[in-house]
Order: sequence, then C-alpha cells, then structure tokens
Amino acid sequence: MEELLLGIDIGTASTKAVLALPDGTVVGRAQRQHTLSVPRPGWAEHDAEEVWWNDVRAVCADLLPGVSAGRIRGVCVSGIGPCLVPCDAELRPLRAAILYGVDTRAAAEIDELERRYGADAILARGGSALSSQAVGPKLLWLQRHEPDIWARAAGWYMASSYVAARLTGEYVLDRHSASQCDPLYDLTVGGWAEDWATEVAPGVPLPRLVWPSEVVGTIRASAAAETGLPVGAPVVAGTIDAWAEAFSAGVRRSGDLMIMYGSSMFFVQVAGDVSPQPLLWYTEGVEPAKRTLAAGMSTAGTLTEWLRRLVGSPSWSEILAEAESCPAGSRGLLVLPYFSGERTPIYDPLARGVVAGLTLSHGRGELLRAVYEGIACGVRQVLAIFVEAMPISRVVAVGGGTRALLWTKIVSDVGRIEQHLPEEAIGASYGDALLAAIGVGLVPPETDWSKPVAVVEPDARNEATYRELIELYDQLYPATAAISHRLAALPRDREGSHRLPETRTDDTSAAETRTASPIASDGG
Repeated sequence: MEELLLGIDIGTASTKAVLALPDGTVVGRAQRQHTLSVPRPGWAEHDAEEVWWNDVRAVCADLLPGVSAGRIRGVCVSGIGPCLVPCDAELRPLRAAILYGVDTRAAAEIDELERRYGADAILARGGSALSSQAVGPKLLWLQRHEPDIWARAAGWYMASSYVAARLTGEYVLDRHSASQCDPLYDLTVGGWAEDWATEVAPGVPLPRLVWPSEVVGTIRASAAAETGLPVGAPVVAGTIDAWAEAFSAGVRRSGDLMIMYGSSMFFVQVAGDVSPQPLLWYTEGVEPAKRTLAAGMSTAGTLTEWLRRLVGSPSWSEILAEAESCPAGSRGLLVLPYFSGERTPIYDPLARGVVAGLTLSHGRGELLRAVYEGIACGVRQVLAIFVEAMPISRVVAVGGGTRALLWTKIVSDVGRIEQHLPEEAIGASYGDALLAAIGVGLVPPETDWSKPVAVVEPDARNEATYRELIELYDQLYPATAAISHRLAALPRDREGSHRLPETRTDDTSAAETRTASPIASDGG
C-alpha cells in the first residue's frame, strides 16, 4: 500500500490541492475557485470559514473518496500571507480575514509604530521596514477600529495556521510567517519580540512557534468528520504560499531566486546571513538557517484578468494571439501597473495605474502586451534591488502566469535574465506535500522534487526597444505620482462592498476547465 501526502494551498483566487507519493509523483489534483472581497478601497479580505475552511473541505471531498485511511501519512496546508483573522476561544472567526500587502488600511498605524520604536530599530530587529505587508500595524488597526472584536479575541491566525488549528486544535504559527509579523518578531534572536509584541497586541496570547516542516498535531475527530481525513494523521505546520512554492521549485540554495507569476508578482531569494534591506523583506526561511529576501508587486494576474473582462471577455488564446502579433513596445503604449497601489519598489498605497500613449489605433492586443511590458519593467526594478543586496545565481519562474509564455519572454527580454521553468507547475500545494513528507520522516530533509523543464532566454532583437521603454517607465511614476495621490483623495460616489470576479487558470489541473487564463498562482 503506497503512502500518500496531502498538500493544500489557499491562494488569493483559488485553493489547490495535490496527493503525492513520497517520490514526488502526483496522483491526484483538485482546485476550488473563490472570491476576494474588497469592502472599501484599500481593503482586501477573505471569509475564513466560507473561503478557507470550506475550500479545504471541498478539495478533500474531491481527492479522498476511495483512498484508504492508512495511506494518508501527512497533511500540510499553506496559504496567502501574512494575513490576520481574529478568532474566539472556539476558533470562530470574529471578522473577515485582513489579507497581505494588498490590504493597505493600516497606513496610520505604520506611521505610529515607526514613531514609537523608530524605523531604523524596526528594520534592524525585525529584518523588514514596516509596510502594508506587515501584520503588526493591522493588529493595532483592529484594536483601534474594532475594539469589541479585539476584546473577544482568544488568538489570531493566518490562513495556514487557521486551518492547522481547525484540523488539530493547536495554536501555532510557523517561524517564517511569524517573521512577517513586524514589529512582533525579533530576527536577531529567532523568536517573538516579547516587549514590543505585548505593547502592540496586548491581551491576546502569541501562537507557539514551529518550523514549516514540523508536525504540530494530528487530525482530531471533529475535523475528520468534516473533511474525510483519518483521525490521528499527522499535520505539518506549513507556511505562506510563496515560500511553499519556492520550496516546491527547488529554490533552496543561496542566491536562488523565485519569480512567481500570480495574482501579484512575488519574489523570494534564499539569502543566508545578509544585512536587512530597507526595500526588501528579510525573513526566516522555510528551513532553519536559510533566511530569505523577498519582495512583492501588487497587481499582475489580477490586472490581466481585469483587462480581459474589460474588453469583452475574449478567450485567453484569442487575446494572447493578438498580443503576440504586436511588436515589442506595443506600438507606443506604456502601462504603469499600479492599479492597487504598489508594494516593491515604491511602497505607495496611493499610487494609481497609468496607460500612456493611447491612440484610436490601439486595440486590446496592444493593451495586453503593454500590461505585460509594464509589469516586466516593474520586475526589472525589483531585481535591481535584489542585486544590490546579494548576487542572483539562478532565477526560477513559477505560477499560472508562466503558461502565457509571452509574459515570461517579455520579462526575460526587459530584465535581461534567464528564467528556469520547473516541470511541475501546481505550485505551493506541491511544496506542502514535500514538507509533509519531510515532517513525518518519509524522506530526508534535503529531498528536492523539482525537475527543470525549460529555460526562457532574453531575445537580443528587442534589447534596443526595451532600453528606451525602460527609460520612459522609470520616469512615469515620478511624473504622475502627485496627480495619482490627488485622484486617490477625491470622494467617490460609491464605496460599497464588492467582490472581484473569479479568475481561472490554464487547463492543466483537475478543476481548471472553463477558461484558459494565464494568471493565477495566487501569491502573497
């Protein structure tokens, strides 16, 4: 009887799961789409019960029928993060989960914490400057704006730790995720900064710290009844999805860097012991003694899907063919992709998208290519920051967006980089299955399931065009920032809640059957 590992990843737009053998062979896949709630401009939320837990139940219902209980040797869940959902003592969510850096509501709290502790001290102790990515300011926002909820909170969770708690009853958080809870985590000692944590999040206990591959408990009877998982099966902690995806793609040696093409663009580099960088997040890694540098852009796949729907929802194959027929430079179009503000490199939640150079002769193909080129120019700026911190030895490209080969080609052309594509594209859930296999002792800790399948190289024929485009791109944000900030401050007639439409990926896994969309590994 072959042993099986179950990996589940909760992303921004979907939850994916795999069943894998200890040698990395995938024997089952499942996926469920869900929606991102945007109740107000600058907010981004998930319902932890309706989205996270119900998705886990759904993918288990897809994968587990016919699988004997004794075959499930380990379970691991990763998820978007860093994010925040407060729960009561019965693990009932007290409000919707506040998501990662695309949720920018806590700007005032960032300023307050920087004044209180000092920006330099926060960077030196926690490894990262405070930004919308950090959990600490959002905890403070919750206390200030929803004190009744804070008073009822018995704990706070991320996507992976919430599901782990529902499965096992254990209140834990992996060390990588904790290191993104600035200013609550002290990277210099590898644990909670008890003094600052007590001040920032008073009255609510901190979760027990574990490593992502550490077994934190076993499936309890109530969770087994809801999911079909066997009582007593070991559960491994898991981590934030981008780091699980990097792990799945073999980004584990110093200098390795992952570019994740998902709802947003995300970057993780194995860094070892370097100095904190003001424009990058310096965090604990998936494995002990392998710290990472990271960065994130705010819009990528969400922007391409928005554009596709805006121009009449053509099939992805149709609109991609039109974009591929356009020359480099999109016939004089340039896009600043700050449609949800921006994280790295400008950290400006009030930045706004710009489409420059539009004429009546432009069509949707030029617009899509210009979006890809604008994102690629942003990627180039981010990579330059990484290079300043330490050399990049290898770039691995992952995520649903890599299925649109045009996108990866443009990034290679603009950034002048080679990108290695792994054979298995399911992403973070595959990394979760490997973490489970390591955690329960089925394979050694150094086991790597990744297999390279292709290399995307820059095309020298486009170098001159993109050199000019890059020069203009670098000028566009400084030239439009003041206008964007004033526009962001204008009153809106309608600020009611809405949900972003579901996005689907290319038809390469079990549930991805309706739309061939090259976006969505979800990404934190």
